[in-house]
Amino acid sequence: MSVRILALVGSLRAGSHNRQLAEAAVKLAPEGAEVELFEGLADVPFYNEDIDVEGDVPAAAVKLREAAQGADAFLLFSPEYNGTIPAVLKNAIDWLSRPYGAGAFGGKPVAVIGTAFGQYGGVWAQDEARKSVGVAGGKVIEDIKLSIPGSLTRFAETHPIDDTEVAAQLTEVVARLHGTVGENAAA
Repeated sequence: MSVRILALVGSLRAGSHNRQLAEAAVKLAPEGAEVELFEGLADVPFYNEDIDVEGDVPAAAVKLREAAQGADAFLLFSPEYNGTIPAVLKNAIDWLSRPYGAGAFGGKPVAVIGTAFGQYGGVWAQDEARKSVGVAGGKVIEDIKLSIPGSLTRFAETHPIDDTEVAAQLTEVVARLHGTVGENAAA
């Protein structure tokens, strides 16, 4: 069984270290797993129930929902903005939580990881993302965590995939998330 993991990155910056982590996850996915990096979160309008009307949902939100519906699991990459979750990631969670009771997360496994400049690697934002996605219907895998501190210095001249320690940790995260999909299906 091939497992499709949808990666959502909470930073829009071209040189984002969280985006680089997601790119590394794509390359490090174990056999039988495919990590798809979703492109287009910048195009998704802020969630507004007035524009979430069947047959008239904005194209970027439809694209996000379709990608999420086809996913078996989710891997969210969150930097920390002012001690909390970035708006672009929260907005994606909001769109995927609807329609109420039938959102795209629908009990699927979700892991939240990331990197940030601070000494804790963005744990506050990642905890907020876990809370939000759990409320939105995702099955948050609480024991899959990776918070990498000091991103600006650690990855100043090194892509995360070339950092042996980070590559090993990221490989383990993706493998464990992949494994939860089988457990989820058997339950």
